[in-house]
Amino acid sequence: MAAAAKELPACPVETTLTLISDKWKVLILRDLMPGTKRFGELKKSIGSVSQKVLTAQLREMERSGLLTRTVYPEVPPRVEYTLTDLGYSLKPILDAMRNWGEAYKAQKQG
Repeated sequence: MAAAAKELPACPVETTLTLISDKWKVLILRDLMPGTKRFGELKKSIGSVSQKVLTAQLREMERSGLLTRTVYPEVPPRVEYTLTDLGYSLKPILDAMRNWGEAYKAQKQG
């Protein structure tokens, strides 16, 4: 799955960074790991992200194949986001980032 019709880098680390390098994308992944969320739930759980930026990040992640967007024909429309298998496959990376961050904080505080 190409990152939005761009040529992917030769380096696998750079490829991963191309897909999740934005701070918001990592937080979106974190918040969708437990399961499906609506747009408003994501915006609230992430915090200071603007609606415009969150929408743009979600669209990029959908194009990259990391999540799916489902729109329900209701008034007002209900939109839900769910990680794909490809998105869920990033869990070990997020777990490693969390573990490293916890160890770093413990070292700095202790």
